[in-house]
Amino acid sequence: MRALIVCTLIVWALGVCAARAADPPASTQAPAPAANPATAQELPQVVVIANAPLSGLGLPANEIPANVQTADSRQMQRQQSLDLADYLNAGFSGVSASGSAANPFQMDVNYHGFTASPLLGTPEGLSVYVDGVRVNESFGDTVNWDLIPQSAISTVTLMSGSNPVFGLNTLGGALLLRTKSGHDNPGTGFEATGGSFGRRSFEGETGGELGNFDYFLTATLFDESGWRDLSASRVRQGFGKAGWQNERTDIDLSYSYADTRLHGNGATPQSMLEYRRRASYTPDLTANLLNFVNLTGSQFLTGTLLLSGNVYYRRLTTTSSNTNVNDGYLSDNYSGPPLDCTASPGSVTALDYCAPGQNATGRLTQSTTGAGVQLTDSRQLFGLPNQAIVGGDFSHSTNTFAQAQQFGTLAADRTLIYAASAFNDPTVISLSGGSRTYGAYLTDTLSTSKLLHFTVAVRYGRNAETLDGYSLNTVLGPGFGQSNPLAGDHTFSRLNPAVGFTLTSGEAWTLYANYNEASRAPTVIELGCSNPAVPCGLPNAFAGDPNLAQVVARTEELGIRGTLPGGRALWSADVFHTINRDDIQFVATATNAGYFANFGGTRRQGLDLALGGRAGGLEWRMTYSLVAATFRSAFELSSPSNSTADAAGNILVRAGDRIPLIPRNSARLLLDYAPGEHWSLGASALAVSGSYLRGNENGLNRAGATSAGGAYIAGSGWIAGYAVVDLHASLRLGKHAEIFARLVNLFDREYSTAGFLTRNAFTARGSFIPAPANWTNENALSPAQPRALWAGVRIRLK
Repeated sequence: MRALIVCTLIVWALGVCAARAADPPASTQAPAPAANPATAQELPQVVVIANAPLSGLGLPANEIPANVQTADSRQMQRQQSLDLADYLNAGFSGVSASGSAANPFQMDVNYHGFTASPLLGTPEGLSVYVDGVRVNESFGDTVNWDLIPQSAISTVTLMSGSNPVFGLNTLGGALLLRTKSGHDNPGTGFEATGGSFGRRSFEGETGGELGNFDYFLTATLFDESGWRDLSASRVRQGFGKAGWQNERTDIDLSYSYADTRLHGNGATPQSMLEYRRRASYTPDLTANLLNFVNLTGSQFLTGTLLLSGNVYYRRLTTTSSNTNVNDGYLSDNYSGPPLDCTASPGSVTALDYCAPGQNATGRLTQSTTGAGVQLTDSRQLFGLPNQAIVGGDFSHSTNTFAQAQQFGTLAADRTLIYAASAFNDPTVISLSGGSRTYGAYLTDTLSTSKLLHFTVAVRYGRNAETLDGYSLNTVLGPGFGQSNPLAGDHTFSRLNPAVGFTLTSGEAWTLYANYNEASRAPTVIELGCSNPAVPCGLPNAFAGDPNLAQVVARTEELGIRGTLPGGRALWSADVFHTINRDDIQFVATATNAGYFANFGGTRRQGLDLALGGRAGGLEWRMTYSLVAATFRSAFELSSPSNSTADAAGNILVRAGDRIPLIPRNSARLLLDYAPGEHWSLGASALAVSGSYLRGNENGLNRAGATSAGGAYIAGSGWIAGYAVVDLHASLRLGKHAEIFARLVNLFDREYSTAGFLTRNAFTARGSFIPAPANWTNENALSPAQPRALWAGVRIRLK
C-alpha cells in the first residue's frame, strides 16, 4: 500500500503541474454558492456528503474515495425502525447488530468488524458525530443509542475506512448525523404507537420560521414491558433547536435531553432458554440522564471561504445495578480459616465467600466541554477545482466513577435478596479522572479533470488522560480487600495520514481507492486495569494503570459504484482490508482475574455488494457483505468453560482465529411498493451466518468434551445463523392522517444474536444449584424477540 500512496501523490503532483502550465486568467474563480451550505446539508433531498466533522460545503459522492451510505428522515420513517441502531442493522450493508445487553436500545453495532457499543470495556472502533460533536462518551468511548432521538435526525451518513479527519475511534468507519431544523422541517406532527410486549410510544414535533429565525422541537415518550422477564424499557427524549440564517450566515443553538431506564438481562444459559424462552438469567438495570447543549455556526467570509465552528457542553449521569452470581461463592481461591456459612458473616471475606448472589451498583458522571473551528476554501488551485479544509478541535472531560458491591441470596426471579450485615455494600472502586483531547486536521480534494479527483488528508491528535482514586482487590485469595491506588498521567499523540482518488464518468460509474490511518487511545477502563503485577477482576475492577500503547488501524479500500443507463438501478462493489496494530485484549492470570495489555494485531477484510433501484411504485435494494475478522497474534485468554482450557482455565488464541460475534456473511433485501399516493407496503429480509461465541476465541471448543481442569463442557461455543423477515405498511387517510403497522419476525424464528461460554449456576427451571461443583458449562445466548406487531397513527399539520 506504500506504492499506492507514492503513486497517488506523484499523479496528484503531475496533475497540478500540468494544470499550472495552462492557468486561466487570474480573475477566474468558482461561482459563489447561492445559500449557506450548512442549511443545504440539513435538507434530506440534497445529496451532499460531509467530508469533515463540522458543517462545510461537502462533496458530491463521485469525489469521495470511500464507501458511503446515506439515509434521510423520510426513509427512516418509512422503515418504522425503533431507533438508529435498528435502522442501520436493517438497511446498511456491512452492518450487523448483536444484543449483548439484551435490550433493544442497547445494541452493539458492528460495521466491517468494528463496534460502536454502549457496554463499558468493549473495544470501540467507530466514531459517531451529532452536528459536529463526537458523542463517543469520554469514560470508555461508548455509544449510547438511547440518547439519540430518531425523530430529531435529518440525515445519516456512514463512511467506511480509517479516515483520520474524524479523529479518535475511527478505526473502521465514521457515522455522521445531522439534526432537523425548522427551516427545512416546517409543520407539526404527532405519532402514537402501541402493540406487542406492552409497547406504548408517543412522538411529536413542530417546526417553522419567523423571518430569518427558525425553530424545531421534538419529544419522544416510550414505554415497554418487554417480551422477557424483567425486561422493561422507559425512554424519554427531547430535542430543540433555534436558529438564525441568511445567505451568508447560519447559527443554531440546540439542546438534547434524555432520561432512560433500561433493563438488559444479557445472555441466558441455553438450557434455561430451551425450557422457557422468556427466562432471564440475572437482571441488569441502566439509567441514563443526559443534558447536551451545542452552539454551531457558519459564516461565508468571501464567496469561496466558509468559516464554521461549534461550542458544546455534554453531561451524562449513568447509574447501574447489575445482578450476578457471586464469583467468590465457595471459591477455591479462599485458603483462610474455615468459615461457617450458616452463621452471621463476621467479615467481608465471610460475606463474599458465603453469599451466592451479588449486585454491582455504580454511578458514573461524565462532563465534557468542547469547541471546534473549521475553514473551508473552495477557490481553484492552479485553475483547477479544489476544496481545502483545515480545522481544529478541543475537548475537556471530567469523569467520576464509584462502584459498590451488595451481597445476598437470589430470589426465584434471580434478583438479589440483600443480606443485612454491617460488612455489606462496600465501595470497591472510587475513581476520578479527566482527559484533554486536541486535534488539528487538513483535507484537500483536487480535481485535475472532470474524471479524476485526488484527496489527501492528515490529522494530528493529542490525548492526555489522568486518573486518581483507588480500588479494592475483590478476588478471594491473597491480597483480598487490599486497596490499590489509581493515580497516573498518560499522553498519547499521533499523526495519521490518508490518500485516495476517484476516477469517474459522472453518474454512470465511479472507481475509487484509498489508504488511511486512524488511532484510538486506551480508555480509562483499560488503563485502570493494566498492571500485570496487580491483576483485577473482569470487567468491574481496577488495579494499577501502567501505560498502554494506542491502537492504530491502517485501511486499504478499493471500490466502484454507479448507475445503470436511464437511472434504472444503483449499484456498488467495495473491498476493504484493515490491520490493527497494538490491539488491546484482556489477558488472563487466573480464572476470573487478569489485566488489559497490547497483544499484537487483528485484521478485518471483506467486501460489500449492493444493487437497488426503482420501477414504477416499487423501490428495492439488495446487499451482501463478507467480513472476515481474525486475530493476527497469539495470546492467552481466560475461558474456563472452553473444552481446551488448561488447569488454570486459560485457552491459547492463535494467529488466524476468528474474532467472536462478527458474522462472516450477511445479506439484505428491502422492498417498498407504493402503487398510489394513499398506501404503501414494504418488506425487509435479513440473513446472517453463524459466529463463534465469546469464550471460544480459539474456535476449538467441543461440546461433550472435558477440559484439563476436569470440567465437562456442554456448550458448543457457536451461535447459529438466522434469516428473519419483517413487514410494514401505511395507509393515508386524507391529507393529514396516516395509519401504519409493522410486523417483526414474520415467521416467528427463534434465533440469537450474541452470547458467550459460561458456567450456569441454575437448573433449566431457574432454581439455584447450591454446590458449584454441579454447575454446568454451556452456551449463554441473547435471544431475539419473537413475532411482534405494532400499529399506530400519524397526524401531520402544515
